[in-house]
Amino acid sequence: MTPGENASAQFQIQKLYTKDVSFELPNAPQIFQEAGQADVKMSLAQRVEELGENINEVVLTITVTATVGEKTAYLVEVAQAGIFLISGFNEQAAHAVMNTMCPTTLFPYARQVIASLVAEGGFPPLVLQPVNFDALYAQRLQQMAEEQKQGANGEGNGTSVAPEFPTND
Repeated sequence: MTPGENASAQFQIQKLYTKDVSFELPNAPQIFQEAGQADVKMSLAQRVEELGENINEVVLTITVTATVGEKTAYLVEVAQAGIFLISGFNEQAAHAVMNTMCPTTLFPYARQVIASLVAEGGFPPLVLQPVNFDALYAQRLQQMAEEQKQGANGEGNGTSVAPEFPTND
């Protein structure tokens, strides 16, 4: 057991589902005539909504944009969601579970949907590398602590940048 957990702590998947899917080929069919390797970028976003006592919907949104030169080859966005029972944790541990275990559970499903859409769109297979949500969460906590410290000192510009993650295409 980790700190913040007790013997009655529960993490349970209630339901997994694809909430939203978008696949765009804005430059088809001309993009299939372009020479060169596609530059693929991935971004992640997450939203948590409380549905009831200890029941939360977590939505992991993955956006993948592939460009060849200055042209967009394809844009795919998948919102993979799950309903999770998270109980028996203190507030800090429950927050960590929602930001690490839940997206770790959702990511493989979203990755499969994206791979299928890209292949069906006429492009070479796209393999999204695993994401370490534990490390991202720790990094985000550290960044928030630094921003709070700067805010207390009257520093900082109030902007934040969402991380982009390299992919293997």
